[in-house]
Amino acid sequence: MPAQPPTAIFAVDIGGTHTKASVLDPAGNLLHEPLRFDTPVNAPPQQLVEELARLASRLPPFDRIAVGWPGVVRGHRVRSAPLLHHADWPGFPLADALAQRLGQPCRLGNDADIQGFAVIAGKGLELVITLGTGFGSALYENGRLGPHLELAHHPFRDNETYNQQVGDAARKRLGDDAWRQRVELAVQAMRTLTLFDHLYIGGGNSRLLPKPTTADITLVDNVAGIRGGAWLWRND
Repeated sequence: MPAQPPTAIFAVDIGGTHTKASVLDPAGNLLHEPLRFDTPVNAPPQQLVEELARLASRLPPFDRIAVGWPGVVRGHRVRSAPLLHHADWPGFPLADALAQRLGQPCRLGNDADIQGFAVIAGKGLELVITLGTGFGSALYENGRLGPHLELAHHPFRDNETYNQQVGDAARKRLGDDAWRQRVELAVQAMRTLTLFDHLYIGGGNSRLLPKPTTADITLVDNVAGIRGGAWLWRND
């Protein structure tokens, strides 16, 4: 007998500073206002699992879990945790740990990949970048997700990576005006690298950017990182 489709999804967007979550219907509509807590950086994985269990108890019932992770994910395991800085994260079976703790099946994906599915049109070559603690990215062709590339750690300029140049630490050090200029340079680099048909810019710091002056760039609400979690359960 085929598995029953989800009726409500506990959707989690883990960031390097804050972790946000809500419960969605299968179409990605929020059934509760998002809740959040400070991400336990430098802490072992089980601490994050317990924080998520406490947050889930404050939300409506759910029968599926979807998690966006700020790093490389393969086979529903964490492969890299560049923003959480604990040696136990690489290789940790986060999806299995949450499923066991919360009693519902869980799927795990890269956070930028998941956010993109909440905003893309599914036509042409679409690029999503997220500006928060670090720099996230995801690339889609006609609605199909491409291989995940950790462009955040690729050299950008002045012998520094995208994370180092346009992450939140750089913004705080430089000030918003100089940071916005760097973001503009990063967008130009992404245009040259991918020749995108459309670029979507999300993440918590996207709110600090001016309205785009070209029709092929869209600023998206940070809640997309939660809403995209429904996509993980659309193809069984």
